[in-house]
Amino acid sequence: MENNDNEARPVSPEVPRNPNTELKKLLFFKVYKRRWFVLLVLCLLNCSNATLWLTFAPVADQSAQCLAVTLEEINWLSLIYMVVAIPLSFVTTWMLDTLGLRITLILGSWLNMLGAFVRFFSMSEILTLQVRYPVVMLGQTLGALAQPLIIFTPTKLAALWFPDHQRATANMISSMSNPLGVLLANIISPWLVQTSAQIPTLLLAYAIPACIICLVATVGIRSGLPPTPPSASAESSGSEPFVQGVKLLLTNKAYLVLLLCFGSGIAVFTCFSTLLEQILCVQGYTNNFAGLCGALFILCGIVGAAALGLYVDKTKRFIEATKINMSFTALACIGFSVVSLMQQQQVAVAAVCSLFGFFGFSIYPVAMELSVECSYPVGEATSAGLIFLSGQVLSVLYIILLQALTFRLADSSVSTCGNAVLSWRVPILLLAGLCTLFTCCFIICFHTRYRRLEAEEQASYRTERINSSTDSDHAPSVDT
Repeated sequence: MENNDNEARPVSPEVPRNPNTELKKLLFFKVYKRRWFVLLVLCLLNCSNATLWLTFAPVADQSAQCLAVTLEEINWLSLIYMVVAIPLSFVTTWMLDTLGLRITLILGSWLNMLGAFVRFFSMSEILTLQVRYPVVMLGQTLGALAQPLIIFTPTKLAALWFPDHQRATANMISSMSNPLGVLLANIISPWLVQTSAQIPTLLLAYAIPACIICLVATVGIRSGLPPTPPSASAESSGSEPFVQGVKLLLTNKAYLVLLLCFGSGIAVFTCFSTLLEQILCVQGYTNNFAGLCGALFILCGIVGAAALGLYVDKTKRFIEATKINMSFTALACIGFSVVSLMQQQQVAVAAVCSLFGFFGFSIYPVAMELSVECSYPVGEATSAGLIFLSGQVLSVLYIILLQALTFRLADSSVSTCGNAVLSWRVPILLLAGLCTLFTCCFIICFHTRYRRLEAEEQASYRTERINSSTDSDHAPSVDT
């Protein structure tokens, strides 16, 4: 049955004629069409924030000339996102579970817009060349402040607005909008910028969508919660206080295994995305080919995430899907560690990058849902946020470690790296080893109940009992 703004899904086919308010809440879980609008806003915001993050990386040389700084300083315009996210993770999870979805999303949209505007303002003629870089860094920092508010939200939004058979799909859509933004940045930035004089145009191109999205979020998101919950678990979402929720997570063995193993997986993917061009150029592969491999990595990952999200929504086999895909991801990582050390193997390298993305990216939304299932009733933002924090911390450690293990090679006739030619053989093999190690740990050690699904089944059972009892009360008595 459908109303103007919502669809009502009865838990039981038999409904009493005049149920009271509490009984109505038990008998019907309503899902509202506006949930797709809230999801759209989050996707656009996630995509916009990702483009701000990687604006300068694909055009680092032109950016350095425009801002009169070194390439290392340009790299910090991207690294600031990682640095800011680590200390802000706890604040963001507290905000989502305490202040709610609406305030968090609107604050994130404003910070994202202000960051984009400040970056564009840095190109103003009233500012001297010496202050351009600090102003751009200020804009990047504002965007970095918005990132945790945005990237921690998918599991919370899916739990509050979507029914149990759509949660993984909603989480997948909103989560994959971030790598889509990364892909767009890698396409748009080189396309718009051929010389350093075109950097202001690039910053304007990213600022306009950020302003529009902020306006849409501020005006369009009227509530962080639907009028009635879409599922039994949504009624108690975030019911545990933040500090108590963190304590419960730290004593949950299954969650700690997921925190360490999947956090390591996030770090492996961060290292791969960050170092791909530097690894491939040693063997003579061009920047254009490295960009193609990065694009295939993301595109195939989005396809894989879509397929796996739909599958687990129907089957609820979160553990099986995660373990199988992690196994194939480890194999793909091992394959990359082999073929990336070979010359003139474009087809093999591109194929391995595609498989790495297809199996690896698809794990992300499912593992985030699994973190909620194994930790319920802890708030969704807390359980998913700590995993993201684990991934950020391990990413920093892994990148530092891998770079420390490189060493300078003698001049190479095939290298396209420029002056510095580094050997990545040991770091790549170590990366494959870490991926394999944590995959094996996860497969062997991770076991859990689906706590949220069990709670919903129990609620449905109680509802049927109440419905049956109500029908008995209304039945005519028979004298014997």
